[in-house]
Formats: sequence, C-alpha cells, structure tokens
Amino acid sequence: MNKTFKALSDNTRLKILELLKDNDMTAGEIAGHFDMTKPSISHHLNLLKEAELIFSRRKGQHIFYSLNSTVFQDLFKWIVSFQKKEDH
Repeated sequence: MNKTFKALSDNTRLKILELLKDNDMTAGEIAGHFDMTKPSISHHLNLLKEAELIFSRRKGQHIFYSLNSTVFQDLFKWIVSFQKKEDH
C-alpha cells in the first residue's frame, strides 16, 4: 500500500488518474494535457503502474492506459474500515 500512497501524493499523477476516470488514453493523449516532456509523463505512468492504480494494454501500435478500479475499491474499503461504528 506504500506504493499506492506514494503514487497518490503527486498532483500530476492525480491529474492523470482524473483523465483516465472516463476514458482509456494513450501516453501521447495524456501528455497533451500537460506542459512536460513525454519521458516525464512516462515516469509518472510507470509509478502509477507499479502501484497498480492503472494498467496498460496494447492495441495495434498504441498502448492504452486504464484505471484499475479494483485497487480503488480496495482502498475505499480500507479507509471506510476506520469509520467508527455507531453505538446501538
């Protein structure tokens, strides 16, 4: 879970996750939303992949990146587990 929190601690990576929320995208499409080099975007994508927050799949000559919603569901369940139960 350390890799997950490290990946989520960067604004650029958070913005990438926001972009992928609605659509799968290529690295080039993602890079178009940022004022940084493509190698920098690749670095961020790799950190997100290592944290298993996103995954990639090849489609022809392109690699598409997608959110791994399972990790977000697990993270949400973990956070909710800290909620105090009401006394009955």
